[in-house]
Parts: sequence; structure tokens; C-alpha cells
Amino acid sequence: MQVVQPLRPDPRTEPSFPSLTSPWIMFKSGDFVAAQLDDLRDDQRQPNGVDLTLGAVFEQTSPGRIGRDGKSIGEREPIDPDDGWYRLSPGGYVVRYAETVRIPENHVGFLLPRSSLLRNACMLDTAVWDAGYEGRGEGLLEVHHEIELEAGARIAQLVLADADHSGTYAGDYQGENVP
Repeated sequence: MQVVQPLRPDPRTEPSFPSLTSPWIMFKSGDFVAAQLDDLRDDQRQPNGVDLTLGAVFEQTSPGRIGRDGKSIGEREPIDPDDGWYRLSPGGYVVRYAETVRIPENHVGFLLPRSSLLRNACMLDTAVWDAGYEGRGEGLLEVHHEIELEAGARIAQLVLADADHSGTYAGDYQGENVP
């Protein structure tokens, strides 16, 4: 007997927001994801996504503010690499990815840390990337033990999934950090 997975959740038996492991979420191949980015090295292409590399590291120096009617990002100081290496003590840092990402219509992007970060007591926190977003995104790098990261090192993997949605991203971060 063949078992067929549903293409969409049954609202009587499935939650309204599926998890990333739900059978009806279809992730795209690494080749598809790679077609959404420019200037990739061969080692960045993975079977299920594309590795994003470390473009810059910042330390936040003043408070940000997030309210119901708006937000502001706190001031940041760039950390200069020493001979091409960022030597980071425990703490929180904002990292900017080197690649410009374009999330195509009818897709959603998820960015996950590479396991090498996790194995070195570091975590990369990210958010959902909506259809239509274009820019050089940023994430929060949590360093729990001193680490050295080379500029251009692969630190995250971008995966894309099919998504039903209305409209595309038109938020404040559209086109961020694009030269």
C-alpha cells in the first residue's frame, strides 16, 4: 500500500502554522537557491541551499528601540579584522553577510547556522526572509567562547521553501547594505 502525504494541511487535524519538518513544506534545491545570488564560490553551493559568508562584524554601542509605531536600530561600531581574522570574545555581535540575497516571489527564506559555529559554542540567530526581499542581511552572532572567524568564512546556510502569500516584502530593510 502506497502512503501519499497531503500537499496542504487538513485544518481538522493539522496546526494552522506548519513546522519546518511538516510534509507539505517543499524546500528548493541548492541549485535553485544559488540562482538567486550572485558571485558564489563553488564551496558555497550545497545540496539543499547556499552558504552565506561573513562580510562584516559590528558591536552595538547604544540602545535600539522597537515600538508599536516604529523602530530604530542602535548605533554600531564596526570591528576591524586583524590580518583577515575577527577575534571575538564572548558576547553578542551583529554580522552582515557578504552576499546580496533576492528572495523570489512565491518563496520564503530561512537562514540557519552552519554546524561549525555550533560546534564552537556560537549561535547565529536570524529571522524569516519574506518573498521580494533583496539585500545583504544581518544576523545576531552569539559567542559563548572565544572564536576566530576569517572574513569570507561560510557561517550560515540559506534555504528557500515554496510559500503561499499575498504581496511581497516592502519593509524598511528592503535593499539594505547593497552598494
